[in-house]
Amino acid sequence: MTALVTGANGFIGGRLADALGRDGAVRALVRRADPAPGAATGDLLDPASLRAACAGIERVFHCAGYAHAFSSSDPDIHRRVNFEGTRNLLAAAGEAGVRRFVFLSSVKAMAEPGSACADEDWPGEPATPYGRAKRAAEAAVLETGAKYGMHVVNLRLAMVYGRGGRGNLERMARGIRAGWFPPLPETGNRRSLVHVDDVVAAMRLAAQAPAANGRTYVVAHPDAHSGRAIYDALRAVLGMPPARWRMPAALLRFGARLGDVAERLAGRAMPLDSQAVERLLGPAWYSPARIERELGWRAGTGLEAGLREMFAGDRCGADSECPR
Repeated sequence: MTALVTGANGFIGGRLADALGRDGAVRALVRRADPAPGAATGDLLDPASLRAACAGIERVFHCAGYAHAFSSSDPDIHRRVNFEGTRNLLAAAGEAGVRRFVFLSSVKAMAEPGSACADEDWPGEPATPYGRAKRAAEAAVLETGAKYGMHVVNLRLAMVYGRGGRGNLERMARGIRAGWFPPLPETGNRRSLVHVDDVVAAMRLAAQAPAANGRTYVVAHPDAHSGRAIYDALRAVLGMPPARWRMPAALLRFGARLGDVAERLAGRAMPLDSQAVERLLGPAWYSPARIERELGWRAGTGLEAGLREMFAGDRCGADSECPR
């Protein structure tokens, strides 16, 4: 069964393509010519290239997209890439007779849950251009599945981490290791995470399980941790002693307000602003109960094991000497 993986040069897509390649044929869709065997060059905004990429394909795993979830500098790019690009790929897949289509969405396709633990039925609309584009793409996935009789699934990912990632957790780890990221206060917030290997397992299961057809699932580890707990776990895995102090939340929020003012004056993003502080101190808690119940999937990589994998092969990992 030949699978097409979009975003195969990326963090999640690369892991998935490697896993699928051990079991069968994989065609990687890349934006620039790739010498790797079986790679297809294409662009989500070029329907002709997508039709060529989907020819002879049985399964599509759509991992590509514009991933800057908190960027609002160009809202149109989210709609063009994450919605219109997905719609173009769906049309090409349907016309080519693709039988199965798994779409990587995000928990940002839901309304912000505050301190509650949100599931797929959480009411309200997404708060960001990224989330709105992902939500529209999810609807297109379900519509196309009904139109072509295609097995389709939306997976709403919590924050994904692991070796090779370049997200917020990895940036936080670099800052802790370099000595400039301050010890966070304990606010009791809960933030959902999921390791990339568990995401790959969920994608493969969703493509095959009959019960997944036409469904939308949150993909997250059942254990959510506070920002301070994540900070402490990172220090431990990096071989650093526990921090003996905590940055006051009020001081972080004051710095965030200064960052907001600097952004308005400079016209560009600052390392510390209200959005950044909210990601550190605020909650983002999501329930994977539906996918656990309906498909039998359960995240198997806990926080400590996941962080250790994230630093595997890193000369400044948990068991090595690093400049502090």
